Amino acid sequence: MTPGFSPAAADALATWLDQMRALDGAADHTITAYQADVADFLTFLCAHRGAGLGLGGLATVSQSDMRAFLAAERGRGLGARSLARRLSAIKGFIRWLADREGFDATHVLAARAPKYPRSLPRPLSEDGARDVIESVEAEAAEPWVAARDGAVLTLLYGSGLRVSEALGLSGADLPLASALRIRGKGGRERMVPVLPAAQDAIAEYLRLCPYRMTPTEALFRGVRGGALNQRQVARVMERARMALGLPATATPHALRHSFATHLLAAGGDLRAIQELLGHASLATTQIYTAVDSARLMQIYSAAHPRA
Repeated sequence: MTPGFSPAAADALATWLDQMRALDGAADHTITAYQADVADFLTFLCAHRGAGLGLGGLATVSQSDMRAFLAAERGRGLGARSLARRLSAIKGFIRWLADREGFDATHVLAARAPKYPRSLPRPLSEDGARDVIESVEAEAAEPWVAARDGAVLTLLYGSGLRVSEALGLSGADLPLASALRIRGKGGRERMVPVLPAAQDAIAEYLRLCPYRMTPTEALFRGVRGGALNQRQVARVMERARMALGLPATATPHALRHSFATHLLAAGGDLRAIQELLGHASLATTQIYTAVDSARLMQIYSAAHPRA
């Protein structure tokens, strides 16, 4: 009979999951997946060591234990993506427990998940992007929150911003002009357009927002007045996705892809789009856009005319 993990370990897992639900706003399906991932890991350790596992045992997880666990998961056919997600949950739990119990979790945190190709979110159609923005404005319980959500997504789609860049704006960036200076990855600065639709959406949000706007505070606020965070934007997009029956690839980041794809499909210059997105490499921009092959050939032919 395989020894089990102790009530103390089970209680610690339950406490961590409660914190993930209450403080981080993790969805129910995420909590269920995390619970299974960590419980399976604890069960494996019990069987691997041939002894029951308490909190003290979790403080002594070795590099050999982690290698054995990863090998066992691969041996039962778990894919690279699923194994990476499982390892992420385990690290999250052990990191939290190590902070609480005061032990060194280096061996767990240093374990590396197998690499796998990361697929980019698929862009929305032009009508789909418009429907998403209208949907989030209709879903919010309070008018100012509806205006905020619509303004954020309009900025992502209309200016091609990363979510972190949009949420990094502050009162110092007001009033928004027709172009906005953004500092992106690697400290690279770029100018992005702010379309009249985005200016109007932000002006309406500012008119309704109950919090005073100062140069040092975030432009987009949460319901309690603090800075809006990426997880909240993701939840807004998730509700819109469910309401409209869109695929899981319809994320906030997909609006940035849509911005690039629609510009390119309309005849935009690839290098100009590279500048707008803040990509260091043109190859990244090429991967980032998704237009049909016939359109790509037209763009290529225009850029490289035959003599």
